[in-house]
Amino acid sequence: MQPVSNSINGGSAAGSLRSAEEFCAAVALALAVFLGASLYKHAWLIDGRGLANATDFVSLWAAGLQTLDGHPAAAYDWTMHKQAEDVALAHATDSYISWAYPPIYLFVGAGLASLPYFVAFASWIALTWSAFALTLRRIIGHRLGLFLAAAFPATWFNVAIGQNGCLTAALMGGTLLLLDSQPVLAGLCLGALTYKPQFGLLFPLVLGIAGYWRTFAAATASALAIALTSWLGFGTAAWVAFFEAIPVTANAVLSDGLTNFGKLQSLFGVVRALGGSETTAWLFQIPVAAATAVVVSMIWRRPVPFELKAAALATGTLLITPYSFVYDLTILALPIAFLIRLGLRTGFWYGEPVALVAAAACILLFPVLLMPTGLVAILIVAAMILRRLGVRERTVWKLVNR
Repeated sequence: MQPVSNSINGGSAAGSLRSAEEFCAAVALALAVFLGASLYKHAWLIDGRGLANATDFVSLWAAGLQTLDGHPAAAYDWTMHKQAEDVALAHATDSYISWAYPPIYLFVGAGLASLPYFVAFASWIALTWSAFALTLRRIIGHRLGLFLAAAFPATWFNVAIGQNGCLTAALMGGTLLLLDSQPVLAGLCLGALTYKPQFGLLFPLVLGIAGYWRTFAAATASALAIALTSWLGFGTAAWVAFFEAIPVTANAVLSDGLTNFGKLQSLFGVVRALGGSETTAWLFQIPVAAATAVVVSMIWRRPVPFELKAAALATGTLLITPYSFVYDLTILALPIAFLIRLGLRTGFWYGEPVALVAAAACILLFPVLLMPTGLVAILIVAAMILRRLGVRERTVWKLVNR
């Protein structure tokens, strides 16, 4: 398999980069115009009466308000948390966004709740997107990363509802970026990622297999330190309430489908959205998760380019969990960025740019179809990684057996 381009210094390569930037800028502008029109039509943030519309962000702000009021454990009580959300919006609504994060995330909520609601919303989006964009910039090593951050569809779902996908991707990307150069700092990023524990399942396995013990130790120590600090700050009751809320939330999302099974961007979500039982969904999800863990582990044991290792790990984190939503697909920008970095260094293979656009388009289709189209995007990126690895393995085998 021959690359389309072997150099990033030639005129054609520079032209391709400009074209990619222009394409991303056009997509970002179109999405920004759509969101602006939604605001103008009172379909986003503020309704026709001038009252705040409920988005996912209200759950975070309300939990922070309860924490500032001295009742952090109340965030896990659906009735009391709903009342706090109505306070945040300054009016009662029919919607409710539950709180299911560990108490360590209450630090973020409390900080945001110290600001007026809309100021907090804007600050949250600006800070987390900036961290995400700078991470992609560092991964790619080119300003194209900033354009990718602005155009990636999952980014805009985070902007629209005030979710934390950009923060998750920034922490995971920071872990991967710093793994070799600053392993302790990488561990600190990974420790902070424990606010989303379902996306950290593969990391201990990979760190152990690859021998990144300093990162492993730093991640463990920082996670324990953050948890201890939250226990000292919020008390035992908050942690007890969190653990009691886990099965309730799991039952609501995975069993009863209160959030709509079509919103789960996983194989589990696909099976449930198509009418399959919970048992059937697990029978599909568990083998895929196990196979993903094995494949990712094998990749990290082999002498392959780091970009492929990092891309495989980031993609694998999305494949193994049944509990991921469209805003979490911001993580998928990480393997895409690593593949772009590899392509800029060694050349892009035939069809790769089109595949990357197709993956992003699948995410963009979600609100139209209300089905787990994000899983298709994940599988496209996974196929690109395996394609590179497969061709490389065959090439090495031929060289060894000459």
